[in-house]
Amino acid sequence: MGFIYNIGITFVKFGLKCIATFNNKINLGVKGRAKTFNILKSKLNKNDKTLWFHCASLGEYEQGLPVFEEFKKLYKNHKIILSFFSPSGYEIKKDNSIANIVVYLPLDTKTNAFNFVQIINPDLTVFVKYEIWPNYLYALKQGNFKTILISALFRENQIFFKFYGNKIKKALFTFDHIFTQDEQSKNLLKSIGVNMVSVSGDTRFDRVLNQLDKNNTLPFIESFKQDSLCFVAGSTWPEDEDILVEYINSQSSNNLKYVLVPHDIKTSHIEKLKQKIKLSSVLYSEGDNKNLSEFQVYIIDAVGFLSKIYNYADIAYIGGGMGTKGLHNTLEAAVFGIPIIIGKNYLKHPEAMNMIDIGGMFSISSIREFKKIMKLLIQDHTERIKIGQKNSDFIKKNKGAVIQIMEFSRRLI
Repeated sequence: MGFIYNIGITFVKFGLKCIATFNNKINLGVKGRAKTFNILKSKLNKNDKTLWFHCASLGEYEQGLPVFEEFKKLYKNHKIILSFFSPSGYEIKKDNSIANIVVYLPLDTKTNAFNFVQIINPDLTVFVKYEIWPNYLYALKQGNFKTILISALFRENQIFFKFYGNKIKKALFTFDHIFTQDEQSKNLLKSIGVNMVSVSGDTRFDRVLNQLDKNNTLPFIESFKQDSLCFVAGSTWPEDEDILVEYINSQSSNNLKYVLVPHDIKTSHIEKLKQKIKLSSVLYSEGDNKNLSEFQVYIIDAVGFLSKIYNYADIAYIGGGMGTKGLHNTLEAAVFGIPIIIGKNYLKHPEAMNMIDIGGMFSISSIREFKKIMKLLIQDHTERIKIGQKNSDFIKKNKGAVIQIMEFSRRLI
């Protein structure tokens, strides 16, 4: 299996170079990985103490961030190396306050892994969620470097639990400890003999709770919302927007204000979306000279505002679940104590399943279902508040993952 895996990585390397010619995102990763070792050698010396954090992409970075922040506070004399595999993580977070050095992770070949680990010489390595790179993990283990996996989430259909996944399965045993999000993941690991595991929960709960301590004021949203009820649709994809637009166009008589925050903010997509909406609408990019209170729909064609916009929501819709793109972060909205609506595809997201079970979240698969839930939430103020409070309580109940992870990690460094 090891031989097959390593041959596969070689084919991946060749394939990515071919695809890079036609795909800008892949091209960014290929070019970025080619620079990694030079960046490390130029910014590190033998006397540096280091910590290495690795994330696949932006979502894993956000998941690990509360842990990274604690490490930065505690180990001020260490240089922090942050690596990404995906351009969607690296390109957005290559300049951040957490890390001293941000790089692309070179492909998981034996040579790359050995050289990378020897250059950075980390006192501790933190991998997030799904990141299991066998050659890197073996190189860390052989060098007696300490390694943990945090916010891990496993399902029985993954390769680790199949007879043909031996190479990947063995890599799990290289971790000094694995912190899982739930009991099911812990039990799956124990079923294959991985015992250095405990349930810490999802670090994202700690992450979103920190949002409440920040200044969440957005004057442009206040100018738009005024005293109206506000519906916020975050990280929407076309499949979500089809239902949202149909609903908006059928509701001209209510006093509801709509804030739409599409995942895709390319001009072509935003213009098409705006053209479909019959109610008066305005884009964030054109709002400086507008009286925002006059409009009923506000389309945010910019990034970086969504977590604060939820602070103004009375009802939220989280995108990704109507199609196959994957449900986006529902916890960002839940922490503000508001009812949440999502699409039909959510079974890979335990936090969504839990909020549906407790009655704070609703899953819809049609415009008819969406209208029914919206009618309830708009007309019954008391019920709307009660439903939202269930989500807020759920977040508070599940905090504490960071404390558990840090208590263990301090014993390793």
